[in-house]
Amino acid sequence: MDLYKSNTIKVYNSLSKSKEGFKSINEGMIGMYVCGPTVYSNVHLGNVRTFMSFDMIYRYFLHLGYKVRYVRNITDAGHLENDADEGEDRIAKKARIEQLEPMEIVQRYTVDFHNTLNTFNFLPPSIEPTATGHIVEQIEIIKDILEKGMAYERNGSIYFDVLKYNETEHYGILSGRNIEDSIHNTRVLDGQSEKKNPQDFALWKKADERHIMRWPSPWSDGFPGWHLECSAMSTKYLGDNFDIHGGGMDLKFPHHECEIAQSKVNNNVNPVNYWLHTNMLTLNGQKMAKSTGNYILPNDFFTGENEHLSKAYLPSVVRFFMLQANYKSILDFSDAALLASEKGFYKLMEAVNNLDKIVVSKTSSIDVISWKKKCYEAMNDDFNTPILIANLFEGAKFINLLKEEKQTISKDYLEVLRSTINNFVFDVLGLKNTTESTIGEDKLSGVVEMLIGMRKDARDNKNWSLSDQIRDELLALGIQLKDGKDGTTFSVN
Repeated sequence: MDLYKSNTIKVYNSLSKSKEGFKSINEGMIGMYVCGPTVYSNVHLGNVRTFMSFDMIYRYFLHLGYKVRYVRNITDAGHLENDADEGEDRIAKKARIEQLEPMEIVQRYTVDFHNTLNTFNFLPPSIEPTATGHIVEQIEIIKDILEKGMAYERNGSIYFDVLKYNETEHYGILSGRNIEDSIHNTRVLDGQSEKKNPQDFALWKKADERHIMRWPSPWSDGFPGWHLECSAMSTKYLGDNFDIHGGGMDLKFPHHECEIAQSKVNNNVNPVNYWLHTNMLTLNGQKMAKSTGNYILPNDFFTGENEHLSKAYLPSVVRFFMLQANYKSILDFSDAALLASEKGFYKLMEAVNNLDKIVVSKTSSIDVISWKKKCYEAMNDDFNTPILIANLFEGAKFINLLKEEKQTISKDYLEVLRSTINNFVFDVLGLKNTTESTIGEDKLSGVVEMLIGMRKDARDNKNWSLSDQIRDELLALGIQLKDGKDGTTFSVN
């Protein structure tokens, strides 16, 4: 039996601003779209937190037996420096500064993005489309919106007419903004702008002579607006109406608001049933910003080379720390909080590894079934990972009591305990099984392999005395080398 049939999930829908029971459009199947990165710089920690939240949500849906099509895009064109449709394309600007082709910038930072997420043990999405790979689809949407009278052309650029749209629809339905207040608080256009109204947004921008990234269109050689790409790619792969759209809270307005408006005009339906948004990150209680030095890059955690960190941390420790806060809550990083989280992580991993040391009994003094139910209830309540983790620590307490033979458990119930712990720790939370002892073993293995390499170099150079010295001193420490046709291996006595 598929678990989704017996688990009703409640999600906080940013559209209704309330928790709702989740029901997919097609039973047993989910379409989920998450706004991906603009690849003009190294992925920042806020991105990592957002994508980690949706990785956890994706994992839980898969665990419940849903067939999920998870689409996460790559923005490689069209994202201007500000939301007023002015300035340079961010990728083109970085290419100009570094004197590289824009697609070199795209490739460099797409690779960085993937490497960073792989380090944190993310599952890849089902589809990862790019904006530049869907120019044709975006042009077709613009044609349709123009034909319906909800957009207009100015000097080769196309703008969405927000005020006209708002006559029959609600522009601001997601963010809760009132268009009348927006009009009242907006300065009159200075005559240099092409827009009819400051609220209008670009669907297509005509490229000036300096703009490298450009494509032909019926209106001009130019590039699509940033908001349009997500409407084009989400509907192409998930349909005109799909289940979940996710992203950071900072995208709610204007990006997601514009997506709703243009998609609704294009397809005549509300594009998304459930909008999910993650909250922001702070560092030591203050907003992260490179300009103030109050920031940490993802790689800093693994090297410890940051003034805010006292040591290096494993990727799974950082992941564990992030998931100890609900995805809708502000998450504050501090070295003290990470140290505490690291202790909790190792405690949990030690308990998992102690499962194999438990002696089964004919009876059970622990109510494993009720505990398992609480784990699912936590995740079913808007993916409440902090409560889930608290329940997992309760499971770790059970394991320790059983190992010390202060409680009893039957063979069947032990299997329930084992499968539940493993399912949630590794499959849902996405942690890797690492303990302080295995870290020591990994370091020892690395040092020995380095010495084996040095010994090989010595043998190749006929430096037999050094080769024998390395072998003999390792043997004195209880590490025996064995030379074979496939190379040198070692064993610890």
